[in-house]
Amino acid sequence: MTRRNVAPARGGSERAGDLLRIRGTTVICVRHQGRVALAGDGQVSIGPTIVKAGARKVRKLYHDRVLAGFAGTAADAFTLFEKFEAKLDEYRGNLSRAAVELAKDWRTDRILRRLEALLAVADKEHSFILSGSGEIIEPDDGVVGIGSGGPFALAAARALIAHSDLDAKQIVEEAMRIAAAICVYTNDRVTVEEL
Repeated sequence: MTRRNVAPARGGSERAGDLLRIRGTTVICVRHQGRVALAGDGQVSIGPTIVKAGARKVRKLYHDRVLAGFAGTAADAFTLFEKFEAKLDEYRGNLSRAAVELAKDWRTDRILRRLEALLAVADKEHSFILSGSGEIIEPDDGVVGIGSGGPFALAAARALIAHSDLDAKQIVEEAMRIAAAICVYTNDRVTVEEL
């Protein structure tokens, strides 16, 4: 994965496990055969209790040209969605610039620094993970997995890309089904968006 040149927040070592620590969802993004698809499960949990099965954690932004999905605390994620949408508007849909500017704000703003969420964002050219420590990570292979089931969905998606004829949308759907069968914080009520 390629890391953008954005320094971590002060105290970042305390949050070094952000990519693995966030529980309660799975989001997978796949760039394959000229298409990009982003999928998220619908489960919302409070501790060990499922409180909602059909939440929508992925959406299209900026005139349907950018995909975004979140993992982490719902209220925090909605705050980040709003901030990210504002950056997209400010930079006229330039995903890379909006991601860098959001990461700068995220690591320097006291309130944002306390938000516990990750964003997976993508457009036709780029896919990024935006972490709570102010990092921007761009995967080498165009596949992103975040949340508690993210590693399972990521592994499944990479295997499907290498060993099947499925398109991007079919790959994220199948990867989510596989993650839901393994991760207790992930269900099979999947929302998919595609560019």
